[in-house]
Amino acid sequence: GDNVGFNVKNVSVKELRRGYVAGDSKNNPPKGAADFTAQVIVLNHPGQISNGYTPVLDCHTAHIACKFFEIKEKCDRRTGKTTEENPKAIKSGDAAIVVLVPSKPMCVEAF
Repeated sequence: GDNVGFNVKNVSVKELRRGYVAGDSKNNPPKGAADFTAQVIVLNHPGQISNGYTPVLDCHTAHIACKFFEIKEKCDRRTGKTTEENPKAIKSGDAAIVVLVPSKPMCVEAF
């Protein structure tokens, strides 16, 4: 992805923070998600990750703590096919479909 710059009338650069999202307030404005489903790959993590674990995620330029609310399934990293339903935990090397709950409003895009 690219980072771009632009100016907005009557908005000071001091009012903006990393992770803010710009949109059209009158036409389908962006909204923070209460939760979202994500495909994750655990690259390098000591031990196992189970429901309740709350790491800080990087989504674009935002850094927000998100709780693993539900691990729905483990899947093959290459094909995406389900290998296990409702696993108790995931570990390094695993790919999974999970429900995440951000600790504060977070805009995410559908994949």
